[in-house]
Amino acid sequence: MRPPVFSTLGCRLNAYETEAMKELAAAHGVEGAVVVNTCAVTAEAVRKAKQEIRRLARENPGAPVIVTGCAAQTEPETFAAMPEVSRVIGNHEKMQPETWIGLQAPDLIGETERVMVDDIMSVKETAGHLIDGFGRHRAYVQVQNGCDHRCTFCIIPYGRGNSRSVPAGVVVEQIRRLVDKGFAEVVLTGVDLTSWGADLPGEPRLGDLVMRILRLAPDLRRLRISSIDSIEADENLMLAIATEPRLMPHLHLSLQHGDDLILKRMKRRHLRDDAIRFCDEARRLRPDIVFGADLIAGFPTETEAMFENSLKLVEECGLTFLHVFPYSARKGTPAARMPQVRGPAIRDRAARLRQAGDAALLRHLAAQRGKVHRILTEGPRIGRTEQFTEVVFAADRAEGAIVETAITGFADGRLLA
Repeated sequence: MRPPVFSTLGCRLNAYETEAMKELAAAHGVEGAVVVNTCAVTAEAVRKAKQEIRRLARENPGAPVIVTGCAAQTEPETFAAMPEVSRVIGNHEKMQPETWIGLQAPDLIGETERVMVDDIMSVKETAGHLIDGFGRHRAYVQVQNGCDHRCTFCIIPYGRGNSRSVPAGVVVEQIRRLVDKGFAEVVLTGVDLTSWGADLPGEPRLGDLVMRILRLAPDLRRLRISSIDSIEADENLMLAIATEPRLMPHLHLSLQHGDDLILKRMKRRHLRDDAIRFCDEARRLRPDIVFGADLIAGFPTETEAMFENSLKLVEECGLTFLHVFPYSARKGTPAARMPQVRGPAIRDRAARLRQAGDAALLRHLAAQRGKVHRILTEGPRIGRTEQFTEVVFAADRAEGAIVETAITGFADGRLLA
């Protein structure tokens, strides 16, 4: 029996769902297949998905190739047309046991249709398949899926559907099981995390979930939240930042740009001053907090002056970890119909943003020298601080422990301890 080969492209949520698919495939006896979980966030992501499919087909001759994920959901015809591909499965279908029951035969020949992609917008149930552990020492828990917003550049709602939340009681129960299994840290993940709860009775907010987890899972040593939309941060989330040391002082912000006109054309719900104000307030409440951020370079109609506002935002918000996206037109989005910035200018601006990010990270690393940090060890000689900065140890440490140690320096984007 040959287990399926899985390949994951894109976000942490995709990686989580790949783990869930592995469980489903094993439970239903699927063998000998190649499963590629794709990303659709940029045109480059789709290109890489095609490249990965061709590579895996070459390396696994005769194996049926199953393509799923956001790119499969948004443009199934693209992948169905590839001679290497046996099945195209949508984002909802990939989480359903009946899908995997229908894929038991190694050659995938039978009644199962070749393209299994339904209307993701019709999906109403809560976010999918819960798994007890993903990662060796840090567990990821999916609490939300989909997005109700329609930013003009973004294809993801058409790949993920509308926002759906996992009830708080289900989340707490899973986290308790993870703590019992020895996980020291849990990360809450979702597509639009700050929209959690809007579809649940009473419309609770993300801060309510965070406070409930910390109250009802007292043995959980660290709770981390992934990317948030800062304009949707609620009172209880800010209270947790201020008062809960087990909530880690690291937030990744979906900022996207630093110019007000571009933000309006993106159909974002915040302006640059809102972003700066949020970072100032969070830092006042928790002085050791650090921020990552998503920023897009070269959005349609972006002038050099508008771009400079994004560059300035890195310092004005005190950002540390940048995730820079060169703008990529996605077919079917409003931004794709706007006047486009030329490719060389997009690449140049993305490079300059990354340089600003590199400089910000160096400032952060240099400021840690001599400080004592509590580090979750992820391997004998590697771990992460509470601020999620990577650390390399000079000697072996026990894995999965939280150790307190002084920082001696930094090299290659990592702290040394």
